[in-house]
Amino acid sequence: MASIVEELEVIGRRARATAHKMAFLSTEAKNKALENIARSLKEREGEILSANARDLAAGREAGLSEAMLDRLLLNPERLAGMASDVRAVAALPDPVGRIYDMRTLPNGLQVGRKRVPLGVIATIYESRPNVTVDIASLCLKSGNAVILRGGKEAQGSNLALARAVQEAATKAGVPEGAVQFLENQDRAVVSHLLKMRDYIDLLIPRGGAGLIKFVFENAAMPVVAGGIGVCHIYLDASAEPEMAAAIAYNAKVQRPTVCNAMDALLVHSAAAGACLPAVAREWAKAKVEVHADPQALATLRGIPGLKLCLATQEDWGKEFLALVAAVKVVDSLDEALEHIDRYGSGHTEAIITRDYLSAQRFLNEVDAACVFVNASTRFTDGGQFGLGAEVGISTGRLHARGPMGLEELTTYKWIGLGTGQVRA
Repeated sequence: MASIVEELEVIGRRARATAHKMAFLSTEAKNKALENIARSLKEREGEILSANARDLAAGREAGLSEAMLDRLLLNPERLAGMASDVRAVAALPDPVGRIYDMRTLPNGLQVGRKRVPLGVIATIYESRPNVTVDIASLCLKSGNAVILRGGKEAQGSNLALARAVQEAATKAGVPEGAVQFLENQDRAVVSHLLKMRDYIDLLIPRGGAGLIKFVFENAAMPVVAGGIGVCHIYLDASAEPEMAAAIAYNAKVQRPTVCNAMDALLVHSAAAGACLPAVAREWAKAKVEVHADPQALATLRGIPGLKLCLATQEDWGKEFLALVAAVKVVDSLDEALEHIDRYGSGHTEAIITRDYLSAQRFLNEVDAACVFVNASTRFTDGGQFGLGAEVGISTGRLHARGPMGLEELTTYKWIGLGTGQVRA
């Protein structure tokens, strides 16, 4: 245990010392580092994909679910997408140093705020190796040092990606230690990392409910967490069947293993007769398994090729991460809002409607990080929101909410410009 503590203390001290240098790194140097990283992902594609193939093979042998394997998978297309995201971050304005809200007090003193990095960010994450690059890139651009701790199922992939990032950044003049990756997979590493409040300013866990609960209960430093997405789409009484089918298909089928995929479809009884079959026919093409309440079940019987069963209480509030959806018929917008309030996770909710008042009530009354009208839940994403990438999707209310990009990795300090003022 002593060796782990000593190892992490060295990493923490290095990160703290580097964070001071990172705060004053020029935008030009940071953007050059990001361009180097994007190029390195292509140049080292063979090495990265070979490591990923070994992780996938080990995962299959260990019995990982298809959802977990999909999150773990890298291929040339996904690597190209990661490189594109890195370049998108480089193209964004640098938030560090921005002065805003300046005003002149009656005594002539000018006061305002100036954006500064948070300092040292640590992240603990599972499964998805793209997180290594996303978080490192955003931390570099926002002037923070970062400590990365990935899951053992993606250890080889994460290590290959972290080395590519580190070498590419150093070549651009980024201080060594700005991006550190914890290779030690001993569980004691996480427990000690959570106590390092002298070195770590913010901890971001990304993973399942078990990881996030453990971090919240044991971390000594501030935590911003999210990613658990129990997402609903509500088809209002005026919903158009064609739009409802297209959005429900996209939200459930495009990539069912991610946190912004839809889990439950709520349908107003006045729209069920037209909308439910339209949605179900599209889902049947993708072999979506539908867990329906009795009223929805009666409406959906006879849809060719549809996998259908009676929903149980456990289906409400469940993040399926698979081609499975729960369906419930409700009698009013009020009932839909009550269901979402009870079973939602505060991630993403959507309404399909032609009624302006229903749309406004939904926007106003649903308590979630992201709320959409007539759009897929799949849009909850840093890249889609124009943030370049994201360090996570916060479902909390403090400091950051929703996709977290560059600005959410900074804070501010008050500045005052005087001409000799003294307080009376």
